[in-house]
Amino acid sequence: MTQGNEPAESGHPNTGERIAGWAAVRLGRRGPGTSLLRRVFPDHWSFLLAEIALCAFIVLLLTGVYLSLYFHPSSDLTVYDGSYVPLRGRTVSEAFSSTLDISFDVRGGLLIRQVHHWAALILAASLLANLMRVFFTGAFRKPRELNWACAFLLLILAMFAGLTGYDLPDDGLSGTGLAIVNGTILSTPLIGTYLSMFLFGGEFPGDDLVARFNTIHILIIPGLMAALFAAAVFLSFRHRRPQYPGPGRTNDNVVGLPFPVYAVKAAGLLAMVVGLLFVLGAVAQINPVWLYGPYHPNQVGAGAQPDWYMGVADGLLRVMPGWELNYWGHTLALDNFLPLLVGVAFYLALGLYPVLEAWVTGDHREHHLLDRPRNRPVRTALGAAWLSVYAVALAGWANDLIATHFHLSLNVVTWAVRFGLFAAPVVVYVVTKRAALGLQRRDRDKVLHGRETGTLTRLIHGEYAEAHEPLSQARLYTLTGHEQYTPLPPAELGDGVTPTRTQSLRARLSRGFYGEATQIPKPTAREYREITDRNHP
Repeated sequence: MTQGNEPAESGHPNTGERIAGWAAVRLGRRGPGTSLLRRVFPDHWSFLLAEIALCAFIVLLLTGVYLSLYFHPSSDLTVYDGSYVPLRGRTVSEAFSSTLDISFDVRGGLLIRQVHHWAALILAASLLANLMRVFFTGAFRKPRELNWACAFLLLILAMFAGLTGYDLPDDGLSGTGLAIVNGTILSTPLIGTYLSMFLFGGEFPGDDLVARFNTIHILIIPGLMAALFAAAVFLSFRHRRPQYPGPGRTNDNVVGLPFPVYAVKAAGLLAMVVGLLFVLGAVAQINPVWLYGPYHPNQVGAGAQPDWYMGVADGLLRVMPGWELNYWGHTLALDNFLPLLVGVAFYLALGLYPVLEAWVTGDHREHHLLDRPRNRPVRTALGAAWLSVYAVALAGWANDLIATHFHLSLNVVTWAVRFGLFAAPVVVYVVTKRAALGLQRRDRDKVLHGRETGTLTRLIHGEYAEAHEPLSQARLYTLTGHEQYTPLPPAELGDGVTPTRTQSLRARLSRGFYGEATQIPKPTAREYREITDRNHP
């Protein structure tokens, strides 16, 4: 059994009771009468990532309402007669024409457009960074599985919100991206054609796309995201926030700021985020649709890249070989379908990881103290490997720009990305795991021998030795307060009989997570006393 697991419960509760018990723990036990003013919030800079995301979402809602007053979500053609002279007299869609009007004729329209776009980028970035913070610190463990699900779904919805909003202006750049999306949809076996016809309201590009994307962008996705943000805040109040380990911090208490102080800091953070977004919107040009011109299906712009959060999907598409399979008169376009499957699996692997870790550890206790990433080498290495795939795919997303800016062959860049997608996660996993183990070993040496002072002493026989200073009790607690799991043996999993394949797999994964060479044993109290007595007789 893993160290510290709950004992097996007696009896066999029915399915309804198990579901009710599971929901009661995950939804929190804090009663509605608990005074908000008596709540305490842990104070650490990494918690601001989630709050930045919420602030960016608020800005998106407010600026989106302003833009929707002037935007015309229609693909009907009209003649542009606005202030932008180079396009005056051109036949464009009403969506594109209204976007130009917002940019050049509506007071403050261009500023609000750019603030809206920058807020979308920062929302996706802060959600991803917060998800990584939760992952590396183990904040997804019981009872916060629903919190993790909310954070993961928010990231996915933010990506699709950005995609649908990016395509609304009906400009040349977004139209090129839509053509790629349509090709990917068409590659889906059996139902690809039907999905494309349903989405575009006919053969691509159709006549209903802008109107449908507008409904999705301003109504469906914001409503779902608002519900998820509300659920995340609700769960955060029902459960106390997790906190980093330290003196006086246990699984049963919270050390931090009272609510009035926290509320003032949150208001200040909102003002800072809003101010930064407006500064970016005022001085940093983004998405100048007038330079791209209106979209025409027979024209494709060079050097077209979507926003960074869709870079993984675009990068996988760019480096995929042009493979096709032909059977019974039907063609399966693997060059589009495989990147779609890999991209979905890539994000699902992250979203479902907490389920895997809970199954491997068999740990069903509540956790309110966060892990130091170095104390979970395998989890940290897996997360770093996931990020390395993300980074390499982003390099594939910009393969044409990398080739032109650095005077390289496009084929060389593409093959480097293909190789990196397989080699980078392996290398990063090994290096990260070894680095975490090295940091654990250094913590162990610090506990046993103290901190290096930089003071050299010459001994009577001529040897030079550096003086070490014992660590404080607070530092000792931080370095040794974590628990270490032991792997699950197959015999125990099988209860004395031959283990099943599932049990054997679980045991092998458990050894991979917490077996030999996966963690450095903490110094025992006896080791500490022996070395301390030897150094300080």
